Amino acid sequence: MPRYHPLAELAPRDIVARAIDAEMKRLGHSHVLLDLSPIGAREIARRFPNIVKRTKELGHDPTKEPLPVVPAAHYQCGGVVSDLAGRTALPRLFAVGEVACTGLHGANRLASNSLLEAVVVARNAAEAVLATVQGASAPPPVPAWDARGTRRPREAVGKSAAWDAVRRLMWDYVGIVRTDERLLKAARRLALIREEIEADYAHAVLDADLIELRNLAQVAALIVRCAQERLESRGLHYNLDHLKRRAAFRHDTVLRRPVPGARRAATPGPAKRGR
Repeated sequence: MPRYHPLAELAPRDIVARAIDAEMKRLGHSHVLLDLSPIGAREIARRFPNIVKRTKELGHDPTKEPLPVVPAAHYQCGGVVSDLAGRTALPRLFAVGEVACTGLHGANRLASNSLLEAVVVARNAAEAVLATVQGASAPPPVPAWDARGTRRPREAVGKSAAWDAVRRLMWDYVGIVRTDERLLKAARRLALIREEIEADYAHAVLDADLIELRNLAQVAALIVRCAQERLESRGLHYNLDHLKRRAAFRHDTVLRRPVPGARRAATPGPAKRGR
C-alpha cells in the first residue's frame, strides 16, 4: 500500500479498493492478503469480535494469519430517473429505492443516501401513489398469457452459463477500475450474450430465472454504455484512460430508448445525462 498512498492501508477506501484491484490484475490473483498482526491478537478480538467470529466460521483466524480480501461490489449509482416522490417519465409508474435514480446520491452512493431514499422518498411515493389512484378508473383487464409457439428448454445449463458470464464479465471489465479497451470488450461480449438470451426469451416458456437473466444482461449493457460515454473519472467511475474530471461531464448520463420512426438528432460531445 505505501506504493499507492502515504497512509498505506489507512488511505481513503476508494484508493485502497483500486490498489487491491490493481494488484489482483497485475499478479492474476483472486485476492490479496490483509495482515492484522501489528494490531495484536488480543486487540483484534476486542475491537472486531464479529469479524473474528465470522472469519473463523469460514476457516480463517485473523489473530493468527493474514486474511484473503477483495474489494466488495457496491450498489450501482443510477437506475430509473425519478423525482423525490418516485414519479418517472411514464404516468403511474413509480420507482423507489435501489432501482431509482433520484439524484440524491450524486456520483457515489453512500449509506446515508440509501437510508434517505428508503425512508423519505418511499413515504413521498406512497402518498403520491394514493393521490394518483384516488378517483382513477380501474385498469383495463390483462389478457391471459399465451404460451403458444413456445417450448420448454431441454436443459438449464444455458441460463446458468450466461448468468455466470455476465457476472464475471462485469467484475473483470466494468468493475472498480475501467479502461476504454475493457469497456469495448465488455460491450462486444454482452451483445453476443444478449443475442442468445433474446432468442431463448422469444421461443422458450418463460420462468423467473430467464426473465431475471434478461433484465440482468440489459442493465449490464446500460452500465457499460454509460461508462463508455463518460470520458473522465468522477466518483466511483474511474477510467485509466481518462483520469481527470472534465467540466463538460458535470451532469448525469441518462439513456433513453429512441421512439420508433423518429429521426435521431446529432448530439456531439458527451451524452446529455446519465448514471
